[in-house]
Amino acid sequence: MRIIFVRHGEPDYQRDCLTENGRAQAEAAARRLEGEGISAIWSSPCGRARETAGYTARRLGLEVQTLPFMREIEWGGPHIPHQGHPWTLADAMIDREDFDFAACDWRAHPYFGENIASGYEAAVTRGMDGLLEALGYRHEGRRFFCTAREARTVALFSHGGSGAYALAHLLGLPFPWVASVLPYDFASIIILSFPTRPGEWVHPRVELFNDCAHTRGLSPGQSPAAYSG
Repeated sequence: MRIIFVRHGEPDYQRDCLTENGRAQAEAAARRLEGEGISAIWSSPCGRARETAGYTARRLGLEVQTLPFMREIEWGGPHIPHQGHPWTLADAMIDREDFDFAACDWRAHPYFGENIASGYEAAVTRGMDGLLEALGYRHEGRRFFCTAREARTVALFSHGGSGAYALAHLLGLPFPWVASVLPYDFASIIILSFPTRPGEWVHPRVELFNDCAHTRGLSPGQSPAAYSG
């Protein structure tokens, strides 16, 4: 099985839709995905993600199904610097504090302990586990028990924040580390593959990450430090 994560195209955040450039990116992503054998499309309920998904859905003749738990995260909290922006805080934890993600729980760090962003983790992780189990992969620890008997490819259109939570959970990595070290751009494509071996334990593999070749020439450069949904 393959899960294709697609971040929405360049957004108009105020109107929660795509800009003209974002629509061109979404169309380019749809052309890029046409030959991937996608059999189902899911999307965050946010307008910018659903609009992006719509281009691929129309090209493939599929319905966009909504996953409420993948809506974009918010952030902030009392006495938290940088307005609680997770990406900036994650950079600071790595660069200025040399935070030990292996030995320490990032959730207890002052940057995230009372950060609104941390409240989204449970919903995203529970939701992703439910989706994966429905697809034939029961998540336990860092591995999955496969009950699926046929390979399939599905696509999930979401955001920088909720997508980072989903990737961190599926790959067994700390969310701030993923947010800082594995950023991905508008309309980018990420593919995780899961072996189809019924009755066996398996784990996901990163097949492709932050593929933006299809939007080359469409999108201006984006600074990871300015990352948001």
